[in-house]
Amino acid sequence: MRQQIARVTVKSKQEIPHFYVSAEIDMSRAMELRQQINSSLEDAGVRVSVNDIMIKACVDALKAYPRFNAMYDDDGIHMNESINVGIAIAEEEGLIVPAILDCGGKTLAEIARASSDLIERSKGGTLHPQEYTGGTFTISNLGMFDVSSFTAIIHPPQSAVLAVGSVVERPVVRDGEIVVSRVMSATLSADHRVSDGAEGARFLVEIKRLLEEPLLLLV
Repeated sequence: MRQQIARVTVKSKQEIPHFYVSAEIDMSRAMELRQQINSSLEDAGVRVSVNDIMIKACVDALKAYPRFNAMYDDDGIHMNESINVGIAIAEEEGLIVPAILDCGGKTLAEIARASSDLIERSKGGTLHPQEYTGGTFTISNLGMFDVSSFTAIIHPPQSAVLAVGSVVERPVVRDGEIVVSRVMSATLSADHRVSDGAEGARFLVEIKRLLEEPLLLLV
């Protein structure tokens, strides 16, 4: 597995001209919504994680900015019809990035179920080949390790990956007053052959908007 990781990461850094865009996201409303959803759907056995909310926000943003769901090869840019979101999962042997397939039409609850199933089957070694190779965009979340921020390496042939850190309480200025909010840092790594910094900024700001107005994720 380490040899495969070495091949993929070296290929990515040698062949893909990465650029990076970062933003701080106020997750206060998203965390409140998550608590409400989990209380309402507890009897149905559905539990929404922070990562599930991130996936839903990225899916909706990718619909508006499809270049970050594309791939580049010698023939140029190819737009993917499906949105298959890869989840970086750390295992004892190394990192795997299986994908939740066809996220475009999934609700937040459906994404939560699919994510839980994917993680469970990755532990049992029962993932399907398409789940290993079919990702079109990746989210790498190190928040559970108390990491504030980091940059991730693009997983070829994808053109972008979003790295997210912990949701932490932090003083922020809101309406001229200092208040305590739950804030998360997010960094987009993108392929400069497919998009540029301005488009990357707009894409990341759209993710930020959706997470700071999370009711939009339920529409």
